[in-house]
Amino acid sequence: MNLFTETNLSPDILKAIGELGYESPTEIQKQTIPFILSDIRDLIALAQTGTGKTAAFSLPILDMIDDTSRKIQLLVLCPTRELCLQISKDIKNYSKYMKDIKTTAVYGGSSIVEQMRSLKDKPQIIVGTPGRVIDLINRKALDFSAIHWLVLDEADEMLSMGFKDELETILSETPETKQTFLFSATMNKEVERISKNYLTKPHRISVGSINEVKKNITHEYYVVGYRQKKEALKRLIDANPNQYSIIFCRTRMETQEVADFLMQNGYAADALHGDLSQAQRDTVMKKFRLKNIDILVATDVAARGLDVNSLTHVIHFSLPDDPEVFVHRSGRTGRAGKDGISMALIKPEESRKLKQIKSATKIEINEKFIPTGDDIIKAQVGGVFEKLLTEHEDLFEFDDSLIPDLSNFTKEELVHQLLQFQLRDLALYYKDKHDLVEQKFSSRDDDYSRRDRGRERDRDRGRDRDRGDRGRDRDRGAKPRRRDENMVRFFFNLGKKDHLKKLDVLDIINKATAGGKTKKRAEIGDIEILEKFSFFEVEKSFKDNVLSNIQSMKFKGKDMRAEVAN
Repeated sequence: MNLFTETNLSPDILKAIGELGYESPTEIQKQTIPFILSDIRDLIALAQTGTGKTAAFSLPILDMIDDTSRKIQLLVLCPTRELCLQISKDIKNYSKYMKDIKTTAVYGGSSIVEQMRSLKDKPQIIVGTPGRVIDLINRKALDFSAIHWLVLDEADEMLSMGFKDELETILSETPETKQTFLFSATMNKEVERISKNYLTKPHRISVGSINEVKKNITHEYYVVGYRQKKEALKRLIDANPNQYSIIFCRTRMETQEVADFLMQNGYAADALHGDLSQAQRDTVMKKFRLKNIDILVATDVAARGLDVNSLTHVIHFSLPDDPEVFVHRSGRTGRAGKDGISMALIKPEESRKLKQIKSATKIEINEKFIPTGDDIIKAQVGGVFEKLLTEHEDLFEFDDSLIPDLSNFTKEELVHQLLQFQLRDLALYYKDKHDLVEQKFSSRDDDYSRRDRGRERDRDRGRDRDRGDRGRDRDRGAKPRRRDENMVRFFFNLGKKDHLKKLDVLDIINKATAGGKTKKRAEIGDIEILEKFSFFEVEKSFKDNVLSNIQSMKFKGKDMRAEVAN
């Protein structure tokens, strides 16, 4: 089966997918569609994200579904709201010319009353997240007694997110006569257990292997100390101009901190993680899809369901524990036959973890060195010409007489002046910057201090979110942890009770340090917002600006005061 027209799918389905540009099926579609059309056995299908799984299971089911019945015949369960909406949208597109087929998505973060109202249209297909499906079952709004097909999509991710009990409850509400299809990127112990308990002698399809994700992807790693990771990230971004990328972090807190750092340094970036409201998540994802921002900082779970085919880079700000998660992250670039780059920032003590990833995945990950200022300027010059020579569309009209007489310039002189103008701020930033010190892997993972290990563990667990509320509120003079000697730590008299947020602090600091002696933007370090007051770090050369200017400013009508912290 090399073309969809060679299948036995109905003309209405072929017409709809033809309009979507579907001609040749992917490997998972080649194997799955004929099986579902002709076999009544359960199915386990192992395939990576982005291989066309939704069409693989939904096209044959749409071909067989009874459009005269008003009962639910297909239930698709998936881990996240975003993926739920994507699957529902795809199925609606595939069934465009099947006028009697109705599909409804049910998911958390939106009005359950509105979703219950939509169920009154009696859809034959339900796409849902486990938690919301359980809620609707408890409200007697969903009846699965007549379903013929159950699809568990991204089963490994649903289990890793803690949906085991919900899945088992939902499965117990479905008839034993149904046909169950389990789609997963990995086959871990929990997925294996679910398959043994709820699937009957399933047929198995495995498309590709963990190694195939690296096709068209160059893998690189950079060894850098923890204190230098953000600066190293900035250099990687600057040395790879015109990128469209996702930066993966381990925790929600780390994700927001990295995004804040990039935004205050002028990058078109934003964060995507579980602490955001659903409206905020939707806004961020829409901006990223429309390329209003070109850098998305995300946790692994939050990025599920984000289907973007034109990513140029994936950056691992923190390594995942699971080697296959590393593969899944990297596989988000290099799609649609395009080349991609996967870059990982590795702490010196993570040699063992990197070796495990290399061993498990058989991926060749080459060591590179953090770009110098000269490297970055050279790359930026190349980026300017890349844009100049590939983007020829005339976006606006203007009178050529407005262009001044340039006859006194040679072509080379004119280009030189334009580049100086275009890259001036970046060049000034790196002019006096020292190159990041080359880091070495430790021969043993225990070669770093117990204090550093404890700090990193605390950071991953998010303990520093409430650590200060218990101790520093009582004693603002408590000795802080060791900090960058080029930064000054300030006590600030406003906190959470004043509705102060990190973005507010960034704005206050930027205003207080504007027009400093160096005529450049101040570097900003850690920001800790506590209940009654806060702490922040600012580059030493801007110390006097902060002390003199903040006291003359107001925040929501309140006086502000900053002083150097002990």
